[in-house]
Parts: sequence; structure tokens; C-alpha cells
Amino acid sequence: MLIYVVLTAFVLTIVQAQQAHDHAAIQRQERELADKWGPAASRLLLIYLTRNASITCDKDMTSRLWVRLSILLPLIAVLLLRQCIIGARFGPRAIRQASMRQSAYRGFNARAALNPYRSWARVLDCGDIPVTPLDNQVALSQLSEAYVELGSRLSAFNAGRAKDEVDEEYARYPKLVTLGGDHSVALPALRALFEIYRRPIAVVHFDAHLDTWPGIKEEDDSYWFSDQSNYNHASVFWNAAREGLLADGSCIHAGLRTRLTGTSFQDYKNDVQQGFMQIEVDDIDRWGVEGIAERILTRVGTEVPVYLSIDVDVLDVAFAPGTGTPEAGGWSTRELIRILRGIDGLNVVGADVVEVAPAYDGVGEPTAIAAAQIVYEVVTSMVKRGLEVADNSKVKLVSKDEL
Repeated sequence: MLIYVVLTAFVLTIVQAQQAHDHAAIQRQERELADKWGPAASRLLLIYLTRNASITCDKDMTSRLWVRLSILLPLIAVLLLRQCIIGARFGPRAIRQASMRQSAYRGFNARAALNPYRSWARVLDCGDIPVTPLDNQVALSQLSEAYVELGSRLSAFNAGRAKDEVDEEYARYPKLVTLGGDHSVALPALRALFEIYRRPIAVVHFDAHLDTWPGIKEEDDSYWFSDQSNYNHASVFWNAAREGLLADGSCIHAGLRTRLTGTSFQDYKNDVQQGFMQIEVDDIDRWGVEGIAERILTRVGTEVPVYLSIDVDVLDVAFAPGTGTPEAGGWSTRELIRILRGIDGLNVVGADVVEVAPAYDGVGEPTAIAAAQIVYEVVTSMVKRGLEVADNSKVKLVSKDEL
């Protein structure tokens, strides 16, 4: 009996010491994160996406405790405020506001037969990542570090709320959905995903523009050359290709209708060299929504990790006037959403919805409302991907015409 008591006391002492050690380690990490990202008062947590809980994820180590305690943090919506881009810096706020009608109570998505807010994933608004407005390269470094910090936290799944089995491999890491904001946010996201998954990432890019244009180089004899001139929203995927972040042969643009440089298709040739295939906006007249989705799935496949990047200017200005570089002749909101539903089988590990500029939006805020709906569809697809069907195969969408 005495041995049992002594042994019990010894075990309790070890557990208490371990808890004290863990608590001290967590406090040190929280202090380090606070020094890095600043006080919570600097945040603009005005409206929370889908009315879900909001936490300062870059400083709050609670999310790591959730992982350890299996109370999980599998899916995060990261809202980004780019102070250095005047036109789109209030985009996240506008999308948050437009999402107020979304709620877990009325969140069932009939096309996917699930409520993404009441399934295995916990959807959180992590607030705004603070970045400098004075130096693009420093801002991108800040974003890259924040993405790695958030995206590399191991997750558990909410088995208590899931009616089906969950693909634990897919649910292993948080899935970051970034709201913008300037399109250059895709570069730090891809850097982080490359580091987390240790392999190049396929990009499915919806945009009126290529965004693979080279930055301004010193040898171009530009009078205003600077190192920072290589980093902008038009060169984001050019930089990603240079850094080896892209899965060659698995990247694709959709919705293109941009004007090209010079007097030839050289921009397209350069784009192909960077690993992209192009789907132009007019292709929908030949192939239809199903044909567009089928070509994306054929190009990318359903297993390679995918970063889904959606610039709202892929939509026609009638549907999304609130953007910085509008182009006439784009897709309708309905067409884009149907294409997104048609590529439901992609292995999306990260996404963004960017270039919302509310200062240019119309009466009724159609751009912000469209962006909020697009986020809802993307999150639904992510949650659906994590579920396994009865035969243990991953969920794959069969495209259908909803008309």
C-alpha cells in the first residue's frame, strides 16, 4: 500500500512538473508571438466571417492546446488587411460584412448535402495579419512567417460532430483561406504551403489577368528600378515559379481576357514556360461550365495539393465592379460558382479570394456579396473533401448541369 501511495505521488509530481514546464513554454511562445505581431488592440476585428468565433491566432497559443487536447483547429479563415494597397485594403472588412447573413444555423449547402459550419471542421476567423505598409518585401516576409505559423499547427478533427469518417491525412493541417486585399498575398501563402507539404503546389487561378508577368529588372533599363519592383500583384506567380513553388504541368488559369504586351503572344509563351495552361473567358461558349471544370480537373488531378486563387475581376464588371483592375466581358457570378462546384474533387490545401475594393463597389455591394458566397463555396468544398464515403474512397464530385 505504501509503495502504491509513493508511486502515485511520484507520478502526480511528474505530471505537475510537466504541466508547469508546458505552461512556461507556452507563455514563452506567446510572449514571442506578441513581440512579433504587436498588441491585440492593433487589430480591426470588426465583423467575424460567418459569425464564428474569433481569436488572435498568430499570438494565441490556445490553438495549439486545442490540438494537443484534440478539441481541434482543422480549418481557419485568415482575413488579411493590406494597408499598403489603398484600393483593396478594406476588402476583408467588406467580405466579412457581406457574410453576416451566413450562419451555422442556416448554413446547409444543398449542392454538397452538408453544413460546413456543423461538420467535422471548426471554422475560425483569425483576424488580420499585421504587415508594414512601407516595404513590400518585409510585408511579404511577415505574411510568409504568419502563414507558416498558422498552417503548420497539427490539427485534430471534431469526431463528435462528424456523422461520417474523416480523412485524417487531409485534416492534418489547417486549411487557410485568405481574404484580400492585394493578389500578391498568394506568394507568401505558396511559400508556406511548399514548406508545410514539402513539395511544389498546383495553382488553379481564376482571373482576368495572367499575373505571371516578370517584375521590372535592372537590365530593362527602367529609370525607376528597385528591388521591390519585382514584387507586385501582377508578378506574383512569376515569383512563385522562380522560387520553385509551383507544380510544373499542373497549374492553370481560367477566365482570362487580358490585353497582352507588344504585338504577339509572347506573354502566353512566357506563361507556359512557368508551368501554366490558359482557359480564356470565351472558352465557356464552346465548352460550357462542365467543359471548363472538366479541363481543370484533367489538368490538375485530384491528389496533388492545390492552391485555389480567385481574383474577383474574373467576374464581369456588371457583377463585380468593386475591384482595382476591372475588365469587361467576364463570367457571371453564377457561372463562376458553378465551375467551382464542378471542381469539388480537387485536393485544395489553401485558397484566397482577393482584389475586392469596396470603394468602387456598386449599390448593394454586389462584389463583396459575391466574394462572401465564393468563400462559402470554397469552405464547403474543403470540408466535403475531408469526409470519406462509405467505401473509404475520397469524395469526388461528378459534374452536373444545374440548369
